Amino acid sequence: MVRSTVLLFHKMESITNVMEYETIAKEKLPKMIYDYYASGAEDQWTLQENRNAFSRILFRPRILVDVRSIDTTTSVLGFKVSMPIMVAPTAMQKMAHSEGEYATARATSAAGTIMTLSSWATSSVEEVASTGPGIRFFQLYVYKDRNVVRQLVKRAERAGFKAIALTVDTPRLGRREADIKNRFVLPPHLTLKNFEGLDLGKMDKTYDSGLASYVAGQVDQSLSWKDVKWLQTITHLPILLKGVLTAEDARLAVESGAAGIIVSNHGARQLDYAPATVMALEEVVKAVQGRIPVFLDGGIRRGTDVFKALALGASGVFIGRPVVFSLAVDGEAGVRKVLQMLQDEFELTMALSGCRSIKEITRSHITAPWDSPRITPRL
Repeated sequence: MVRSTVLLFHKMESITNVMEYETIAKEKLPKMIYDYYASGAEDQWTLQENRNAFSRILFRPRILVDVRSIDTTTSVLGFKVSMPIMVAPTAMQKMAHSEGEYATARATSAAGTIMTLSSWATSSVEEVASTGPGIRFFQLYVYKDRNVVRQLVKRAERAGFKAIALTVDTPRLGRREADIKNRFVLPPHLTLKNFEGLDLGKMDKTYDSGLASYVAGQVDQSLSWKDVKWLQTITHLPILLKGVLTAEDARLAVESGAAGIIVSNHGARQLDYAPATVMALEEVVKAVQGRIPVFLDGGIRRGTDVFKALALGASGVFIGRPVVFSLAVDGEAGVRKVLQMLQDEFELTMALSGCRSIKEITRSHITAPWDSPRITPRL
């Protein structure tokens, strides 16, 4: 036991990139929990593609630029953040670490960026708010019982949350075969804290995935564009639509009054063979024509990925799995380190590309597989 603890400590000390946390988390977490966080839908093609797609986008760095001073700060919905890297909503974080969302909230606040709390968190909006100041968004699933939705939104407002991230890609849960094999269920000592007093906080054991059964019973499959309008009548908070992948839906999002879009395929956990988010990003950006900001999640593991997303028109990115895996390995300190590593890598990428501020990152700094061949002028 002592030897394994020492080995784990040495592994943690030598971590130099975000991906290494997942390797250690796999050793540390029970199989059911690791598989829940790590797996995607069906063949997991989109899961691999979320990462692989970034490798097909290459840099066009500009040289001989004075990069002694690099500024990674930016503004998200009017809130100033230290970097365009934010924390995505990931469910049930106390499965990863006993402090769960508390630790993530403290780490994100210390990094000067935004945390998005999942509806299916194992800590409530009030508990997360109690960790201290910070800019926080609340991710929302729309339940069949709209009074539950009203209560949740009002509680998020009272707790000081600054925006609602409405998940729009989950009328039903994707087929996550690892969860079916493992008969995934929330461990009995934990509950979905935001629903605890509503008899909706427990997930029963089933013959397949307890979460899939829970979603089928509770989440509203009739959710449509009219409900985006309805949501605006019950809250003054800006609403981001999370799960947009096409130009058609991007235009409808603008028309519906959304304050922003998160280009997302739900971490490749919903519809397999949906495109990698970075492949869908530019289509969405062009469709909104600058009327609302566009963000991206899915596959971000390097500062270079962040730069590529911004060059394609994203206003910022959200990270999910790197947070839960670093949380599993080293709690709050792990999440802090992941955010710091990504910021450091992003800043270095900016310097090596000749960009001193976020606004200097342009489409001309990258080349993508769908670009027309460049005609090099003769000298």
